Amino acid sequence: MRPIPGAFVAAVLVFGAAAPALAVEPPPEFGTDWDDPRTAVPAVTRPATASCTVRIVDEEFDDFTPFTGTFTPPAECPGPWNKVVLRLEGKVQGVQYDRLGHLEVGGVTVFKTSTPEPSRDGITWSVEKDVTAYAPLLSKPQPVWMLIGNVVNETYTGVLDVQVYLTFYPAGGPHAPAARTASDVLPLTNPRREGSAQVGEVTVPANTTRLVAEVYATGSGGGCEEFWYITAPTVVPYSCPADDGPYREVLIEVDGRAAGIAMPFPHVYTGGWSNPFLWYVLPAPRAFNVRPILFDLTPFVGLLTDGQPHHLKVNVLGVPEGRPGWDLPTNLLVWRDARATRVTGGLLQHALGTLTNDSTHAEVEGWHQVDTRGGHHLKVSGYARTSRGWELTTVEQTVSNDSLHRWVGDMENPDELTATWDDTSTVTVVGRDVFPTVSRSEKRFVLDGLIRVTPENRLTTTITVSDAEKALELRGLQPLTHQTFSDVYTGEASWTLGVPRAQRNAVGTSTHRYQRDGVPGGCYDRSLSTRNGTVVSDVQGCE
Repeated sequence: MRPIPGAFVAAVLVFGAAAPALAVEPPPEFGTDWDDPRTAVPAVTRPATASCTVRIVDEEFDDFTPFTGTFTPPAECPGPWNKVVLRLEGKVQGVQYDRLGHLEVGGVTVFKTSTPEPSRDGITWSVEKDVTAYAPLLSKPQPVWMLIGNVVNETYTGVLDVQVYLTFYPAGGPHAPAARTASDVLPLTNPRREGSAQVGEVTVPANTTRLVAEVYATGSGGGCEEFWYITAPTVVPYSCPADDGPYREVLIEVDGRAAGIAMPFPHVYTGGWSNPFLWYVLPAPRAFNVRPILFDLTPFVGLLTDGQPHHLKVNVLGVPEGRPGWDLPTNLLVWRDARATRVTGGLLQHALGTLTNDSTHAEVEGWHQVDTRGGHHLKVSGYARTSRGWELTTVEQTVSNDSLHRWVGDMENPDELTATWDDTSTVTVVGRDVFPTVSRSEKRFVLDGLIRVTPENRLTTTITVSDAEKALELRGLQPLTHQTFSDVYTGEASWTLGVPRAQRNAVGTSTHRYQRDGVPGGCYDRSLSTRNGTVVSDVQGCE
């Protein structure tokens, strides 16, 4: 279990009326074993065609030595492919913290994850990810690099035994067309850290017409930036200080100009909030599959196609100077104009609003209270001359954070947070098709948690983590896609501090519900519930 640093406690529902699909009698409290970790997230859809599977990682991670190997595309399943699916399978036994994992193919980050904490008797788990977007990268042999940094000794005995597979589904027929992907997938060249920022260069092909950056942004490592959302201004008596409080924003720059802004997701790993008993079976959203932030850099394309390297920087605003904790691996997805040797263009508009970040401190009825409100706005328009004619791309983004953090006394007990992050992005393209296309995404993240320790040293954590999005794509007035999804975890767990493991008398309940609706994909609704490490309900909707 990883405690929150400092004095943030020395140590943070079952849906639907249907009868439980499982009728399991849970134990009265956690023992030495529990059910294997799982989530309510739907499996990656696959075509009903033949496939080929290649194992790219087979390693027991017991220190900070990375796995290295070579990937070769399967000769019996040559591209083009309809889909490529990554699957991680792992097992671990004993005592171990949660660990962060990072997988690269050809220098490109294709998967980022954190691990579950094991039982004494051992657990297995698996994670799937659709990696079809990396098909251009996977079309030829590539070096493979993976690291799950781990410590194994007399106390922490869990060795992480991990295999990673890629399964390729060749395109063929009307039900399995070739996937429409970028032309190239590129890592940053000369990547390096400058303070808390990730910097590097990118040289794009001369006929690039569209450019998207992926940033796998995570605050991690057990320090204050893993729990950035509960940091408080330095003038406030709190164990995790930050100059400007808890507001964080991921900013990407191209040649020194702001090119995209986004809210980071408040990841909670499986030792988080001083209570691993919350997460042993059901992890928080995104814990097993860290999703990248996508920045559409297309307005800058006309300035980048000169064959020269251009500077790219990813920074997290709000991080105190010199404080470590953020990991920001960055990739570039490139679409080319096959009928042009050179695409030219420039910027038409670049408007970066004033950053607002106000954290106020008050003492209310014995509680310290930090109220934070922050936000930012960016609008960029650029044009490009392609073989189809002129294309105009406008990217408009608005981000905001509203949080209330409350605690009592020097021991920060109780300690409570209610926070919401909103992230809206609209991309409008004129000239690429007959009609203009508009892609709009509205994301909302919620973290609502409380840690309390009684005089008898009984720690209880109650928490909700929510990840939701509405997405719409229009061509003219015709909707092409429209989807909503909601990924919600709720849980409460208690255990006794300062006693041997067998005397902790830990109990806990949790629910994970994932809902999705729209085109493509249709309706999906699944809810898993646990009690004391046993799955007691698995309810499927949309039947």
